[in-house]
Amino acid sequence: MQETHSRSVHQRTLARPVSFVGIGLHTGRKATLTIRPGMDAGGLFFQRTDVAAGTGLIAARWYNVVDTTLSTVIGNGHDVTVATVEHLMAALQGCGVDSALIEIDGPEVPIMDGSAEPFASTIEKFGTRPLPRPRNAIWVQRPVEVRDGEKYALLLPYRGQRITVSIDFPDTAIGAQTCSVELVNEAFRNDVARARTFGFSEQIEALRRGGLVRGGSLKNAILVDGERIVNPEGLRFRDEFVRHKVLDALGDMALAGAPVIAHYYAYKAGHGLNQKLIRKLFEEHSAWSWIGVDDYNRMMGIGLQAAGEPPVVVELPPATRKLARER
Repeated sequence: MQETHSRSVHQRTLARPVSFVGIGLHTGRKATLTIRPGMDAGGLFFQRTDVAAGTGLIAARWYNVVDTTLSTVIGNGHDVTVATVEHLMAALQGCGVDSALIEIDGPEVPIMDGSAEPFASTIEKFGTRPLPRPRNAIWVQRPVEVRDGEKYALLLPYRGQRITVSIDFPDTAIGAQTCSVELVNEAFRNDVARARTFGFSEQIEALRRGGLVRGGSLKNAILVDGERIVNPEGLRFRDEFVRHKVLDALGDMALAGAPVIAHYYAYKAGHGLNQKLIRKLFEEHSAWSWIGVDDYNRMMGIGLQAAGEPPVVVELPPATRKLARER
């Protein structure tokens, strides 16, 4: 949503293939992942190259999510899955990539350093190119909300893309944190991409017995031991924990299949609640519209200000401001 009406907004893909090698956070298995430029038809697809021919293609869409236990897992009708897609999905959306074929020779996306930075920096290094198709978006026009006890996640009408997340881990080094990011200019790269995933020392053994975090280490996650950060290098941001939750939310919402013009607003939400939010959004047909980004920008006057004029102030409508204050 960063481009203006002064030039048409097209879908974009990678300028050339880029590859990554690493281990999966949960499986501990090594995998090679190659992101290839997408076809003109658009969309993001995973292709498992280590399974039988004709069984490995999975569209990176919300309706293919099959598990949300500590990560987002997508699958297809052949019971082929790819786990922990959220960091890569966040990097692709944050870098404006609409179309790509993601080949992977294992069941889980490499965790790299626990953030989206390795993916995002490499994509930006080699660049993207436009496709001969306009970029579309999902324009939220009525609030959509899901709850799970005290936890909740909402999509609020908003003129742009903003993510606001609050978390609370009392009696730990994390405590209560809130982060709100307007996804414009370099906000994703500067404020979100470098934030790493995290875990708690007292949970490690139980998780590993359950087949999770087998590839986790201080090289790819922040480890919290009570009120102490175990990693010798410390944190990349004072509030790195909640910034990573913003990253996760962006990656999960990217499975909607197009940028979501809305204010995502959540308290203690995780992958499961994010998935429920997307499902409810698409169930409530009157809450959103499918719109071309060019048409949206033209309608909102984005990019049409005279040189030297201040940008249009982005503000929630009164009813939505009231809803947000009540949270």
